[in-house]
Amino acid sequence: MDLFSPSLRNLWKDWELRILVLLSLVLQIVLIFIGNRRKYTRRTWIRIVVWCAYLMADWVATVALGVISNNLGDIMNSSGKDESPNDAIYLTAFWAPFLLLHLGGPDTITAYSLEDNELWLRHLLGLVVQTGVALYIFFIAWTGSRLSFLSILMFFPGIIKYGERTWVLRSASNEQFRKSMLTSPDPGPNYSKFMREYTLKQFEGFYVIAEEVIEKGGNVSSVENDSIHDDTELVIAYDLFKTFKRLFVDLILGFDDRDNSQSLFEKFSWNKAFKVIEMELGFMYDVLYTKGTVIHSTQGWCLRIISFFFTSITLALFLLTHKLKHSEIDLVLTFLLLSIAILLEVYAFLLLVSSDWTNLLLSKSSTSSIRQVITRLQLPKQPRWSNSMSQFNLLSFSLKDKRTVFIGIQKRLCMDEFLENYNYTTCEEVPDNLKELVFKHLKEKFENLKNNSKDATDIRTLCSDRGGEVLKKNSLGLESVQVEFDQSILIWHIATDLCYHLDSRDQEPCPNRDWSRKLSQYLLYLLVRCPFMLPMGLGLIRFRDTCAEVSQFFEEHKSIFSYSDLSTLDKSQACKILLNVNTQVPPTKVKGDRSKSVLFDACSLASDLQAKSDKNQKWEMISNVWVAMLAYAACQCRGNYHAQQLRRGGELLTHVWLLMAHFGLTEQFQISQGHARAKLGVK
Repeated sequence: MDLFSPSLRNLWKDWELRILVLLSLVLQIVLIFIGNRRKYTRRTWIRIVVWCAYLMADWVATVALGVISNNLGDIMNSSGKDESPNDAIYLTAFWAPFLLLHLGGPDTITAYSLEDNELWLRHLLGLVVQTGVALYIFFIAWTGSRLSFLSILMFFPGIIKYGERTWVLRSASNEQFRKSMLTSPDPGPNYSKFMREYTLKQFEGFYVIAEEVIEKGGNVSSVENDSIHDDTELVIAYDLFKTFKRLFVDLILGFDDRDNSQSLFEKFSWNKAFKVIEMELGFMYDVLYTKGTVIHSTQGWCLRIISFFFTSITLALFLLTHKLKHSEIDLVLTFLLLSIAILLEVYAFLLLVSSDWTNLLLSKSSTSSIRQVITRLQLPKQPRWSNSMSQFNLLSFSLKDKRTVFIGIQKRLCMDEFLENYNYTTCEEVPDNLKELVFKHLKEKFENLKNNSKDATDIRTLCSDRGGEVLKKNSLGLESVQVEFDQSILIWHIATDLCYHLDSRDQEPCPNRDWSRKLSQYLLYLLVRCPFMLPMGLGLIRFRDTCAEVSQFFEEHKSIFSYSDLSTLDKSQACKILLNVNTQVPPTKVKGDRSKSVLFDACSLASDLQAKSDKNQKWEMISNVWVAMLAYAACQCRGNYHAQQLRRGGELLTHVWLLMAHFGLTEQFQISQGHARAKLGVK
């Protein structure tokens, strides 16, 4: 039995191509309008919509090209010699160049993730194959009519867009991106010539010595903080971006790059420093995930003009071709393809003139009249990153204080763990005071480095500090920061949470208390959801074992403390229960190495912290420990992992990592005092 009736199959055959072309057009609209929003938002629905649209766009356009080709083949191979092809087939053949245009994608997104850039060869093959299919359709449907000539005009924008996308993907691939930053080979001073002169002078009886001369590498920028304005910030950010983008592919920078950067950030205030870093990372996002390397160039502007010109001419000529006899639906769809293609070009142009790249160009060379015209065309400024940090709380996760629906279906689909982690992940805005605290901490490290010899040992010592110096100043033991880093995060997270809930009844405001909790929950989020950004360890195993011990402990104490369900247990009450446990005997002596739980190690630390009489001093110390841990985590994460997070709204960790690099607090610098060379000294 036929599943679908013949009439239904015929109806689908008539509408199949129209639906595919219309869907392809809708996907292009979605991508150009929200494809760039993931740069400055952490909303999950944005990422899901962009991901679905990105994957479907190429597939739908490719299938539509195949349907057009198949329909043409069926008609041309029809047995009736007297039959002439339906006029509609010529109009659908005219849609082929538009599908090439859609395969090129919008300017706002070329790669969904860094892995897509590595597949540029696949896109190059797709460019060749799909262009070949479109040309096959063009030649098969050629009739010498006006519509056939219009197809020629639309091939230019289609091939330009598809070629741009392939070129950008290749440029952003790890191998090509790294090659683009390598300098020309430099053999250095002529050693053999120098030694010939040296030997000749010796034979002539002179006393010859090789005197070492230190040459300064480059001009150190000198910019007063008061003179910094938006245009200057943009120029500085771009100059720094051209140098420090090497860190994203694990290349080493020179001492002159370090000195230039340090001289700038030494004079910056915290807000100027973070704003410049936002601009740098914005440039980095555009290079890796959009057509930024092409469209923000002279060739890119020329290609935009050519594409817009041919599309506009095609629309005008199509409107004049009123004698064509086609169905109204196909004519409306064709008009939509043309008009929306032009509108998307206009919107892309507005995005282009509104970008930091255009503002950079205007700040370097432009007259006031041109600047005023372009400023009026610019769209409202969008944020450069999400300015937020995700939060994850171990105690809340262990007590299951949030309801879970359809848990059976989730387990069947093997999505229960992922959805549970997502359910307990929240998002908080990064406070300005926290940025200031981080900046002061790193600047203090920079001052210590500046006063020392700047050798590799000093830098390594500063980068490896995880709060030990803060604990020494406050006469606390170093055991909690001398263990593996993931263990330190869990111990300090639980201890901070216990202290926070016990001190939350105080009416006196304490900013350090709030910052400490946010940082502790942020680093735990990285441990649970982004473990690749932290040093290798047993983080997830320790986390799971600790959660299991928390659940076991409170299940055992239900009858003692009179609560029916863990989800109803008050957090402050839970903290008091935990701190009442005697931790005089170290947990490792009792538990051994069987379980990696650190619950009562954290309770022991919390008891020591609560013993501090001055609460403000206590929370200041805790916040400084967390800032030190944040800085340690930042410099331990590889550059490509920081680059991956740019498409998810950005991470505070990435901004701290780049700020540390600008202060010279990284081992990715060539440690040297200058360009040394020798000259002959003759006596």
